[in-house]
Amino acid sequence: MKLKFLLVFVLFSIIFMSGCSSVTALRTKELRVVGNVVRKDVKDEMNLQVDSLKQVIDSLYKAQDLVNRRLMAELSILSKRVASESERNDSRQEEILYRLDMLLGKSDKILAKKVVINKSSSEPLALDSIEQEAERLLEAESMFNTGRSDYLRGEYKLAYSTFKQVYELMKTGEFAEESLYWMALCLVQVDQKDKARILFSGFVEQFPNSTKICTVLFKLSNMAAEENNIPSQKQYLQKLLEVKSCMESNEFLQGAAILEELLNQEKK
Repeated sequence: MKLKFLLVFVLFSIIFMSGCSSVTALRTKELRVVGNVVRKDVKDEMNLQVDSLKQVIDSLYKAQDLVNRRLMAELSILSKRVASESERNDSRQEEILYRLDMLLGKSDKILAKKVVINKSSSEPLALDSIEQEAERLLEAESMFNTGRSDYLRGEYKLAYSTFKQVYELMKTGEFAEESLYWMALCLVQVDQKDKARILFSGFVEQFPNSTKICTVLFKLSNMAAEENNIPSQKQYLQKLLEVKSCMESNEFLQGAAILEELLNQEKK
């Protein structure tokens, strides 16, 4: 009896243990499946977040590139404005300095005229004539400054007309000298170099002691070179080198070098 009971107990234990092993294996398999699903979901979520982050970074790069382009454009515009304003300021400064020089020179001339003595009568000149001369100088100065302003604005034909009026009003003296010079410059600007050359040549004859004689002679030599007129070019350069007041000028140094080159070419 006891033996039967023992056999039944052992058989039941074997069956129970076998069932537990099957359940454990099933659970393990289910857990593995669940783990794989969870890992896949986590991986997919991470990929989505990475893709989203890449899009954000790309958009930031594009935004930064757009900002950089706008900054470069604004800097370019600002640089052009600064350069333009600098040129205008230089022109204004040049104009102011020129007017100061003209006023100082004009004042000296007026004061000198007031003390001039009439040689025949040993009496001062009539006050009316002095006042008329002063008014003429003031008129010439005003017109000349207007012409210079027109020239600086690129209104070369208008400037030429104004300078011509000043020259015809004064005929001689500083204003006539300056006006004739600027008339020639106006003609150069409107590509009428033949007429400009005539005025420059007249300037050399009428004002040989002018402070601009070096510049005018050098310009005439360049005009001759442009026309391939070598003899005239050499003539103007030689004349430039003969002017003592030009010896320390840039035109003198450049003219000497050009003339030397021309003479060397002739020797070859």
